[in-house]
Amino acid sequence: MSSDEDPTADFLEEVRVSEPHWRQDRPAGERAPERAERPERWGRTRAAGRAAAQAAPYLQAAALVAWLASGAFDDGSGNQS
Repeated sequence: MSSDEDPTADFLEEVRVSEPHWRQDRPAGERAPERAERPERWGRTRAAGRAAAQAAPYLQAAALVAWLASGAFDDGSGNQS
């Protein structure tokens, strides 16, 4: 079967010819174009995650201090069986 009889080959040839300039191979030594800046999709979520990660050690230390303080100030009047 020759390419004259193959509609797929004809279609692919048309696509290759009509490729936009940014899809074609660059000549050797030519630099790639700079990437366009995209808006941050998860900006607030990432910022909140970073803040939580930075605060985590302080929260853990505060919880440990509160737990130790609750044991130190326990007057022993709890109901024990």
